[in-house]
Amino acid sequence: MAEYYTQPEFTTDYVKVKKKKKNKIWINIFLFLITLVTTTISGVQWIKGFGLQDISVLLVGLPYSLSILFVLGSHEFGHYFAAKYHKVDATLPYFIPLPSTELFFLNFGTMGAVIKTKSQVPSNKAMFDIGIAGPIAGFIASLLLLVYGFTHLPGKEYIMAIHPDYDLPTYGKNALGLTFGDTILFSFIRNLFTSPGQFIPPMSEIYHYPFLCVGWFGLFVTAMNMIPVGQLDGGHIIYSMFGEKKHYIIAQICLGILVIVGLLGLGDVLAGWNIGFGWSGWLFWAVILFFIIKVKHPPMPVFLHLDLKRRILGYISIFILIISFSPSPFSISLGV
Repeated sequence: MAEYYTQPEFTTDYVKVKKKKKNKIWINIFLFLITLVTTTISGVQWIKGFGLQDISVLLVGLPYSLSILFVLGSHEFGHYFAAKYHKVDATLPYFIPLPSTELFFLNFGTMGAVIKTKSQVPSNKAMFDIGIAGPIAGFIASLLLLVYGFTHLPGKEYIMAIHPDYDLPTYGKNALGLTFGDTILFSFIRNLFTSPGQFIPPMSEIYHYPFLCVGWFGLFVTAMNMIPVGQLDGGHIIYSMFGEKKHYIIAQICLGILVIVGLLGLGDVLAGWNIGFGWSGWLFWAVILFFIIKVKHPPMPVFLHLDLKRRILGYISIFILIISFSPSPFSISLGV
């Protein structure tokens, strides 16, 4: 220890590194605060529509913003703590704000959050743990929000206060409508935690309910990340479980499914097929995966056989993808 303190150049460099790291944390804090603002405004707009009459109305958006930051934060800190466990140098989460605008209809106030690993992941076992920790944590956070949202549903008067004409035959006529796609899990939780005769909002009104909206969004983001392609979380998991060759085959099949579902959705929009199945956004996501994220997973320096607990958890993650995935997550229509 005496040698450590008698080397001024080493001590000085150490202080500079520590100071640099502290300065960088302010970037994370700044982005978090900006994202808090943009998601709060977005929450108000999902509930009440565009236009802020006064600053007090922002309180309406807080349940939405705090919920979405909880889901995204849980996901990224899952990655972060798993990386730290395996002694992989990683940054704190960077939240990505997205200002609300009427030109961008589907706007959740954020484009998500990311962490960056700054040192090599030593093995597929470490890659598996880091890859699966995020979506599992985000999935649990989403489940908590959905359970709370369905067990604390307001009465019909809540939606009537937003849409006074909700019960009238003219409701939705000549208006742009948005419907969230149902999923196996969302439907199961809805049926489990609601009672017969209770008013349950249809999927076309879910976005007015912040806990249901964010819980649904959390499942959507989890499904997107769990697709086993390239360096998505699902790609890390499947590669770590089955190796390079099997991963590449599975990734190609999943990418092909995305293209098909995306083309069906695009056909509904452009050609008027009216199939009611698919979403053109999946085609856009497939293009991003193919050209930017890539289909293949980069090789790991050390590849180890995963133990039974990890393999079971891996199969659970595949099940989570299936029950959280919606082939038609968004449907936009003009009421007639």
